[in-house]
Amino acid sequence: MYQRSVRLVGASLLVLALAACGSRLDPNEVAQAGGPGQQGVVGDGTGVVAGDGSGGDTGGTGGTGGTGGTGSTGGTGGTGSTGGTGGTGGTAGSPTTGKGSSTGGVKAASCAGFKNQTGITDKTITLANVADISGPVPGIFESSQQATRAYIEYFNSQGDICGRKLAVNLLDSRADAGADQQAYVKACDEAFAAVGSMGAFDAGGAGTANDCGIPDIRAVATSPERQGCKSCFATYAISTGLIPDSFAKFMAQKYPDAVKNAAVLYINAGAAVPNAKSMAAGYEKGAGWKVNYVQGIDVAEFNFAPYVQQMKSKGIKAVGYQGPYQNTVKLQQAMQQQGFKPDFFWQDPTIYDQRYLQQAGSAADGSWIYSANALFEDRGNAEVQLYLSWLQQVKPGAIPNYYGLYSWSATRLFVEKAIALGGKLTRASLVDALNKTTAWTGNGAHTAMNLATNSTPPCLKAVQYKSGKWQQQSPGNYMCGRVVSSGVS
Repeated sequence: MYQRSVRLVGASLLVLALAACGSRLDPNEVAQAGGPGQQGVVGDGTGVVAGDGSGGDTGGTGGTGGTGGTGSTGGTGGTGSTGGTGGTGGTAGSPTTGKGSSTGGVKAASCAGFKNQTGITDKTITLANVADISGPVPGIFESSQQATRAYIEYFNSQGDICGRKLAVNLLDSRADAGADQQAYVKACDEAFAAVGSMGAFDAGGAGTANDCGIPDIRAVATSPERQGCKSCFATYAISTGLIPDSFAKFMAQKYPDAVKNAAVLYINAGAAVPNAKSMAAGYEKGAGWKVNYVQGIDVAEFNFAPYVQQMKSKGIKAVGYQGPYQNTVKLQQAMQQQGFKPDFFWQDPTIYDQRYLQQAGSAADGSWIYSANALFEDRGNAEVQLYLSWLQQVKPGAIPNYYGLYSWSATRLFVEKAIALGGKLTRASLVDALNKTTAWTGNGAHTAMNLATNSTPPCLKAVQYKSGKWQQQSPGNYMCGRVVSSGVS
């Protein structure tokens, strides 16, 4: 009903990272996780963040995923998904004025006529964040809830919207369409808007969000149904059939022979299938590549060796993959075991994650990604450093990833639009404002995104992992080129 011919080019993690996590899960469990009609349990998730600042979880495990600023570690706050409780103030060095401040330096409209409404009381504006937290891969999109909480903590440490602090209800969509739908029923009834949400089966709540008109500013919209929802937007906006040619041309200049005999492999499920085929066709059409091997790998496949052998026999010199980073590790390790070393290996930013590096080990060396956002290693990018700093404030030890960064961006977007509307803030007026947003960069966190049309951005970075770190290899900030129609949708 809410179809739009749009899916996510970088859908590799979204498709089955949560439903498969490589081949670790039993196939029956995988099928059950995403099956139609499955009714998940929506977490209560009331995470009120309505003080001045530094409540947080008691910690976490894993590396920090980058060399960015660490900020303060914050208080010990509540555990689980209860959000911060306010407290001792903001992170040292956070800007209080201008574009880098929590208000983005937006001129505040008059608050005259401001009315309490769904999710808004005299003291609080309640938002919702819906993400896959439990399910086949626990915590798969926890970074989106962490980032949303982090921005709300940041904002509440500095100001308010017409006298009201922000609060957030953290809801669990459980990697399940039924749970996503239940979560959006709750969000429609209790929250003014949803921000920073992230789920692989987000079709479930698309109709609910559309019908109730709740502004839904997501990190990514993963299904055509969600992308067709009239009140839903994504700060990472991409169309399946439109492929930017900048990365493909950069690699063609660097590896002119390799791109004439390339392979594209993908997890054989969901949106990864058209996305991989669209990328292969787009690279051929836009940059003169020749992709001679396009192959899906089933979700339950344990043995990657036959696919590696096929590539060896075909003399493949460049390998691309679309799928969860756990499967990337299995593919690259199989390549390593069979002594197959193409001229280059590439993927989307799914593998731009400290956990991928930890699992892949030496197999990760030399890998390339294309990225539409700034790197966590970029100490000169103030917005990225704010994200990293405040992430550690709410969840010490949390590992950042690009889904979290786009959730941070989505929460900032809500704040800036709400402040600009002032006393005219309603669900409908916010949706109207978002429909006019054509070049949103999240204060420099990522390349310009057109939320109004959900168009693929033409600008990317080329980044390589070598000498133990991710390094941008392309010139300038972003390479900008054409957006090519692949003919695949």
